[in-house]
Amino acid sequence: MLTTPLIGRLARTGPVDIVTTPAAAPLLAGNPAVRRVIAYDKRGADRGVRGLWRVATRIPAQRDDIAYCAQGSTRTALLALLAGYRQRVGFNTSDGYAIYNRRIDYHMKQHHAERLLRLAVGNDAVIAPAELRPSLYPSPADRDAIDALLSANGATGERLIALAPGSIWATKRWPGFPALARSLAAHARIVIVGGPDDRDLAARILAAEPNAIDTTGQLGLLASADLIGRAALLVTNDSLPQHLASAMGTRTVTVFGPTVPAFGFGPLAPGSTTVGHEGLTCRPCHPHGPPACPLLHHLCMRDLAESTVLARALIAIAA
Repeated sequence: MLTTPLIGRLARTGPVDIVTTPAAAPLLAGNPAVRRVIAYDKRGADRGVRGLWRVATRIPAQRDDIAYCAQGSTRTALLALLAGYRQRVGFNTSDGYAIYNRRIDYHMKQHHAERLLRLAVGNDAVIAPAELRPSLYPSPADRDAIDALLSANGATGERLIALAPGSIWATKRWPGFPALARSLAAHARIVIVGGPDDRDLAARILAAEPNAIDTTGQLGLLASADLIGRAALLVTNDSLPQHLASAMGTRTVTVFGPTVPAFGFGPLAPGSTTVGHEGLTCRPCHPHGPPACPLLHHLCMRDLAESTVLARALIAIAA
């Protein structure tokens, strides 16, 4: 998601081919800045050295082509080298830095979208905030699917508030979404977004607010983005739906627990805000979210009051 500003900038000077995982590839569908998407199933069909070589043969570089290694692993850098890219650009802190022949400073205080964009524009270029917004392109079929979903639930024309209670990392899931849904239902129709693994979380919200619309596991990524784009507000954990909202321009309240916005992964849509348990000295405890709370109390999420998040949400929808 956060590479799309970089992709858009690179497309001004020539065609852009993207190597990405099969799971992420659908996010680039319809993107006019992308010539070709090459799926690299590094943990499946393309795992190991043979898989790396097989993918490299699918992306032979021309003489003046440049490889921008947005993902900083040694494997990514090796892929660029094996594919024949004479110029390989990456961050000076990446695992693969020794294989790069142009290195860009990695600044912790920058948003990650800015860090990635600087692979193309360099350390000193002035970047306007609007240039950091991600880009997504839901198709007519995606929009039709959301029209049908809202119609089937009697929500056509209703004001919507989207909730995204899930996260790959369990420690980044705030448990207050059911109570929040019950409180926000007086202000808009609640829609729940997420993947198949979020269905149990959605069930808890439905138990508190039966009139909510549960879409977990039912929509593709771009259809979910279209739905979020129709909402007046998204309340989410530090997870993918936040970035979908940034692309669609939907005001967002993001709940941060073990991570913090200063890591560079906060919301980018205008009017968005973040909320967290600011009184805890143990925050942040992990760059992505640990498998379990290191101190075994998980107070950063358990003690973040529903009233605190609700107040931020009400301010956002009133603005």
